[in-house]
Amino acid sequence: MSDSTRLPLKDVTQLLKKDFDSNRRILTYDEYLGVLAESPRPAVRGSSTYLADMMDHFGKTPAPSAGSGAHLPRFKLFDLPVDTMASQVVGQEAVQNQIYRALRTFSRQKISNKLILLHGPNGSAKSSIAHALMGGMERYCRLPEGAQYTINWIFPIDKVTKGGMGLGTYKTTSDSPSEGASFAKLADDDIAARFPCELKDHPLLLVPVAQRREFFTKLVGAEAAAIWDTMPDYLTHGGPCHRCKEISDALLIAHHGDLSKVLMHVQVERMYYERRYRHGLVTIEPQMHVDAQYHQLTYNKSMGSLPSSLQSLNLFSLTGDLIDGNRGLIEYSDLLKRPVDTFKYLLGACETGSANVGTSIIYLDTVMIGSTNEVQLDAFKDFPDFTSFKARIELIRVPYLMNVSEEEKIYASQLKQMAGEKHLSPHVAWTAATWSVLTRLKKPNSINYPPNVSQIVSSLTPLDKARLYDQGEVPATLSPEDRKVLKASVRKLQEEYNNVPYYEGRMGASAREMKSILFDAAQNPEFPCLSPLAALRELEEFVKRVSEYDFLKQEVKDGFHDAPEFINMTRNEYLNRVDREVRDSIGLYDSAQWEEFLKRYVQQISLVLKKEKTKNAMTGKMEDPDFALIDEFEKIVEAPQSAGPEGLAEKEAFRQNVISQVGVWSLDHKGEPMVYANVFKDFWKKLEKHYFDSKRAQLTKMHDALAIYDQSYDKASGEGGHHGHEGAALAEKTIANMKAKFGYCDLCAKEVILFLMRSRY
Repeated sequence: MSDSTRLPLKDVTQLLKKDFDSNRRILTYDEYLGVLAESPRPAVRGSSTYLADMMDHFGKTPAPSAGSGAHLPRFKLFDLPVDTMASQVVGQEAVQNQIYRALRTFSRQKISNKLILLHGPNGSAKSSIAHALMGGMERYCRLPEGAQYTINWIFPIDKVTKGGMGLGTYKTTSDSPSEGASFAKLADDDIAARFPCELKDHPLLLVPVAQRREFFTKLVGAEAAAIWDTMPDYLTHGGPCHRCKEISDALLIAHHGDLSKVLMHVQVERMYYERRYRHGLVTIEPQMHVDAQYHQLTYNKSMGSLPSSLQSLNLFSLTGDLIDGNRGLIEYSDLLKRPVDTFKYLLGACETGSANVGTSIIYLDTVMIGSTNEVQLDAFKDFPDFTSFKARIELIRVPYLMNVSEEEKIYASQLKQMAGEKHLSPHVAWTAATWSVLTRLKKPNSINYPPNVSQIVSSLTPLDKARLYDQGEVPATLSPEDRKVLKASVRKLQEEYNNVPYYEGRMGASAREMKSILFDAAQNPEFPCLSPLAALRELEEFVKRVSEYDFLKQEVKDGFHDAPEFINMTRNEYLNRVDREVRDSIGLYDSAQWEEFLKRYVQQISLVLKKEKTKNAMTGKMEDPDFALIDEFEKIVEAPQSAGPEGLAEKEAFRQNVISQVGVWSLDHKGEPMVYANVFKDFWKKLEKHYFDSKRAQLTKMHDALAIYDQSYDKASGEGGHHGHEGAALAEKTIANMKAKFGYCDLCAKEVILFLMRSRY
């Protein structure tokens, strides 16, 4: 082996050794007591406190609920990068906070006495939430503040333990063992047998219960009483597992009650959570067998090397999911798919923190979290023993997301994988998110609202409601007063169906189904790229499968639950998006001009309404408002134009409404600069449309250039393509801008322009 090969391996070896020592992977019992005295509070946490502390460790960010003014903290744990340990969880702040509250409640009660059951429709991120918690524990346990310890029993070979006379008396490597002498760090060649504690017992459990509090108080000092009162019951009143208890008692007898000699055999090992290897993190799939077993240890050479006081013991080994998951987190995936009899033991396990396994009772310190869909939960509620189970279950609802921007994040992270070798067009994730959210919305029931709100909410379309949930955007057709009322009612809208079986977010397209649709769209040979148009085509095929999906069978109610029509809505909204991008890419006008036009209009009508004049900056003279500008603007945006007293009153009301909108926006966005295009989106659209209509001839020529000629034009040689055709230069410029500004390629840019021109121009 060459030096260049050996050196990296040597470096890795040194790093691993340094990491092993710095993390205090193996300790004697005395060394562990030093760790306990140094940081007592984190060292005596139960599993529920550990999980809650882990969530706090990664921090929180406030997550606004659109339009409601309410904020829920979002735990950064669920935003960690996608890796082999956990996937990112999008949204679901309410679920995160309910889990956190449940964990803190378990901490105060000193026992995890309920199973947290996440329930919701298929594909609503229930398993992802559990796996994110597991991934967080894997990360946290590797940090100094996340250190956890368990015990192993070490029995040395004869030359270490027996004197030359063969008297069977225990000795250390020195003739007069000093305080703290231990077999914990013996070389492997000097060890005859090693028994790990299968339940991963806490080292403190080896101190007898009767003396444990006094011992802890002397070790920790002044803060001991406060810490003791927060410790889980299994640490303050419990004992070691059955096998550890038998070994400990046998050694205690052999050493005539000398606990220090018993503890010489204890090796304290740092514990790491690993879901892949089932170390404290276990996922239990639906199954027919129980979750723990025991069997007697096979007699072998290592058993024969044990002290005679232990050779007579019938030592049993425990195995199974409950054993592997102790002192950590157990996930019961699709819990209610199992026959009820297979998890009845959870009634006792949750309430008492213990379970019968063979001839022994195991004491657990485990957070249990399960998942189920609504159909299975509804059936379970009819089960005779449901009342007993309900007292031991913390139900947490996990609905589908109702926010388009959040839903979009689910698909955005996987689109490149879906696209494969195809180019990925802009807005694919947004298209999938918009349609899926529309399928989940329920029509507001006017009888649930006060009279001044009922008419407003009953007029909302699915698209209006989606925009309201997403960005807090209210319909432009509403008066300023109605806008205020609607914004104040968003929270009530979001909670309207919370207490009914078919809540909002229970029915609709799942993220799983949408991902399948996007994969199919990427393989459609009719489309050169993975584009929104390809996704919309697949949706048109998908909605025909009415017999397969319950949400496609729902009765259409005032536009809600109309999955086929939602495709048209999404397509039209997509058109609005690409319309703006194409206009921007054409470069026929400067959008700043329209912003200035809007601003000047607002200034001029403000003068008219106040009956004031303005000072000319050039001449210094006072002048009337610019009525020519006002008239031009109001014609373009189709403001009231009728003559006579009634017409004047309508004009004034229109202008008053414009000024009111400015005032409302200013109050809602204090300190922010006014962007008139955002305040008056409808006006902006009409201004753009007016300008584009005036340029229709040029747009038609560009469309013809793209429709007639292909994109093989070689810009370097000037040959081929649509070179020389009137409108070709505009087409080339537009496509180049779309590629540079928005991420299109030649093929999907052409596809979008043709689609837009045929649909609207």
